[in-house]
Amino acid sequence: MGVGRKQEIFGLNETVPFNSNKPPNASIARNLGKSNLGGVIFGCKNSTIRECLFKQIFGLPAQHFSYVKNIDPGLPLFLFNYSDRKLLGIFEAASSGQMNINPYGWTSDGSERTLYPAQVQIRIRLQCQALLEDQFKPIILDNYYNPSHFWFELDHTQTRRLMSKLSEVAVAPGTFLPQNTAKWRTLISGLPSNEKKEEIGANEPAFLRNNFVNSPEQSGHQLPESSLGDQEADINAKDIMYMKLKELARELESSGAPIRKHVGEIATASDEKLGLESSLTGISGEKDENNGGSSFDLSDHPSMVAQLLEGMKELMAFKEEQILKANRMEQKLLEAEKEISQLKSRYMKLESKSNISLVHVDETGIESFDDLQLDLDESILLVGGYDGVSWLSSLDLYSPSQDVLKSLKPMNSVRSYSSVAKLNGELYVFGGGNGCIWYDTVESYNLAQDQWNACTPLNEKKGSLAGATLGNKIFAIGGGNGVECFSDVEMYDINVGWWISTRSMLQKRFALAAAELNGALYAIGGYDGNKYLKSAERFDPREHSWSRIESMNAKRGCHSVVVMNEKLYALGGYDECDMSPSVEIYDPRFGKWMAGKPMNQSRGYSAAAVVKESIYVIGGVKSGGDIIDTIECYKEGQDWQMTNLRAPGRRCFCPAIVLGN
Repeated sequence: MGVGRKQEIFGLNETVPFNSNKPPNASIARNLGKSNLGGVIFGCKNSTIRECLFKQIFGLPAQHFSYVKNIDPGLPLFLFNYSDRKLLGIFEAASSGQMNINPYGWTSDGSERTLYPAQVQIRIRLQCQALLEDQFKPIILDNYYNPSHFWFELDHTQTRRLMSKLSEVAVAPGTFLPQNTAKWRTLISGLPSNEKKEEIGANEPAFLRNNFVNSPEQSGHQLPESSLGDQEADINAKDIMYMKLKELARELESSGAPIRKHVGEIATASDEKLGLESSLTGISGEKDENNGGSSFDLSDHPSMVAQLLEGMKELMAFKEEQILKANRMEQKLLEAEKEISQLKSRYMKLESKSNISLVHVDETGIESFDDLQLDLDESILLVGGYDGVSWLSSLDLYSPSQDVLKSLKPMNSVRSYSSVAKLNGELYVFGGGNGCIWYDTVESYNLAQDQWNACTPLNEKKGSLAGATLGNKIFAIGGGNGVECFSDVEMYDINVGWWISTRSMLQKRFALAAAELNGALYAIGGYDGNKYLKSAERFDPREHSWSRIESMNAKRGCHSVVVMNEKLYALGGYDECDMSPSVEIYDPRFGKWMAGKPMNQSRGYSAAAVVKESIYVIGGVKSGGDIIDTIECYKEGQDWQMTNLRAPGRRCFCPAIVLGN
């Protein structure tokens, strides 16, 4: 795909999934409501991560404030490092999400305003090892709109699963950031002045140097407000823990706490795991300024060390027990969520059909429509797509006359942005993707057997392609793979059994529409990698070539095309500025496009089909990125009518076809 603003429509709420460039839609978020927001991921790079952690503030570009403003204190937060593709956590909000908490954050010298004004102050909830992308990606897979970018808003389920995953690799406090910077600094002597700034180098703490960058040259970042002197070079989590233990020991001694055991009596393998006993008992006396210069030596008080170590062991055992419990609960929740999702799906379908009498109750007591017989000539097949929550593998037979949606056997995989064609009474679905990758796979469906079969794959992975049947052959036309757009055309001959490259179009076209009319193929509109297109082409199988026909009146992509009364209808789509309700009609007898009656709703990525001389346009995406649950109907010579049909619900990125004759 090309780059630039002109791509900005291809995906739900933001972009075409799988596009490797900047998310193109106006919306850059899932737009979860405040009650549905379970957590937020913030971004950083090697050059900004230290400032995020030392100043305890996270930030995002201004457009992300649409959901950052929903952050309340205590909300779980995570930090994703684009440089090494690792996720850090677990943090939580220490303030509400606000604009410009630090208006000069992440700038070199404070002379210019920050590029990341959507900010929140943070603190650490639990310090854990960083997760690699292949560890956390399966948890937030639905958030990925291309292979390397994902939405930062998390729902409660995703947040809970991320926290559980991170808890499995929890580490001792101090590994990457002190929980309370002010208190932490009082434990370390020799910190440079706040006005002094110097390059992070050999004197930075080893835990920062090892966790976040391989070398100072990689980061190119200066430590804000303060830098760490030579005396900090050997400071690590254990050193800080020793200091805290010594303070606690002084308090115990001054309070006259009873001595319980000698340290040697509780020496166990867990002590060695903690790595504390030998170090603590070997600490030499130091001067205590608060006690008038008197010294205190932990080695003289082994029982106190024993108490501390025993408490540490108890805490570690408790923590491990809680992690095990959390893992068990997580597994149970996942199983419950799956069951709830299945029941909810069936309930919503039944609720939308509650006025239909043709139902039966199966052995589970749940009503279903599996016995409902629908006329194929009056029904529309809806294939896969996206419903605003999940990428779908479903195949549904929809009857507009009864407003009934009958679920058939689902595909072998979730599939959106695909294309469909019918051949010899079977449905063929090809290309598309699952929200992360494009497919070259092809499946065919036999209605009589209610069975899907794998077919020979396409020659290349692609999505947002068009398809049509011509002369007992299926044509897969154009499309793209997130990097480039294609003019390629592949032809499937059922007698040969594989896809054959045939004559390419005259122009690259992604998110195009196509149809067969009077023995010819038409490819209409789309995106060529740089701009949206008005142009259209016609393929004549007798001449085996593509030729241009008159261009449409408006640029159009992500639209639908249907054939009715030997005319082509181009419906809605993206006109390079916004989703459009416009309709154009092409009559091959006159060779011209004419403006048709516009739809009531601007929409693109909708499903469209013709049933009984009526065009039905189902769902899609409207301006702003919201998914539509309405259906419009058009009869020639009349205006578009907004119907009360609701059975398909919210749906987009799914092709539609009438399988009957």
